[in-house]
Amino acid sequence: MSLRQTLRGTGVALVSPFTSSGKIDYPALESLINYVIKNGVEYVVTLGTTGETPTLSKEEKIDIINFTYEQVDARVPVVVGVGGNNTHELVKDLEILPLDKATAVLSASPYYNKPSQEGIFKHYEVLAAASPRPVILYNVPGRTGRNMEASTTLRLAHEVPNIAGIKEAANNMVQCMHILKDRPDHFLVVSGDDDLVMPQIACGMDGVISVAANCLPRKFTDMIRASLAFDFHKAKSLNDSMLEAYHLLFAENNPAGVKAFLSELGLISNHLRLPMVPLSEELREKVNAYLMK
Repeated sequence: MSLRQTLRGTGVALVSPFTSSGKIDYPALESLINYVIKNGVEYVVTLGTTGETPTLSKEEKIDIINFTYEQVDARVPVVVGVGGNNTHELVKDLEILPLDKATAVLSASPYYNKPSQEGIFKHYEVLAAASPRPVILYNVPGRTGRNMEASTTLRLAHEVPNIAGIKEAANNMVQCMHILKDRPDHFLVVSGDDDLVMPQIACGMDGVISVAANCLPRKFTDMIRASLAFDFHKAKSLNDSMLEAYHLLFAENNPAGVKAFLSELGLISNHLRLPMVPLSEELREKVNAYLMK
């Protein structure tokens, strides 16, 4: 089965729960993994931005990956985030991190450095050659400071072995359509924008790697499945009911929004690592009001 078939539908970018002392809360992570799988996600993504990965040590990353494999227990695929802006160090990470049980590696385009399109291409070319698992590109210019243009994505998709897909989060529908028009048949294209994924699926996307699926997994996965079945009457109804939630999830920052939701649901404690701080009390009250509807 191709990666495009394996990862069709809803992937969830898992948060990293913390205790009040700032340590990884593994019992909470276990509960969260079971919660999202029970409620229908097709796969999980560990060590994404939503997992506050920039604040995790190398040892914590290794432990979280292994713990995730153990708890998932092959019930769904696991995708591991391995991204950064130092190509040489990322090659070392690909050698050190336990990726044997991963279905794929998700790697964000280099941030802060703001490389040219050729620099982005060369970066991914090197990572793809070093990676033991298929590489999913991740374009999120709102965080990286540099958009990966459709032409660069398509060049990587057509020319570089082991580049298997993209999580596209540029908030640009026209760019998405250009990628979808000219992608190779095997090339997975998923959204990184929860609020746009329904129309993006209508244009041909294969699904989403979602933040909302942490806290609204049943309703969100139902919406994605309806969209993939081209039942947009049902999909729109479900999506409309989550529009307020999408706003609350990202109003201040991610993952403060989703951790507030998960805390209100009793799944995790509402702790983040600096420089991230919990959602403001005003928005927290709105989160609670939304969940009480």
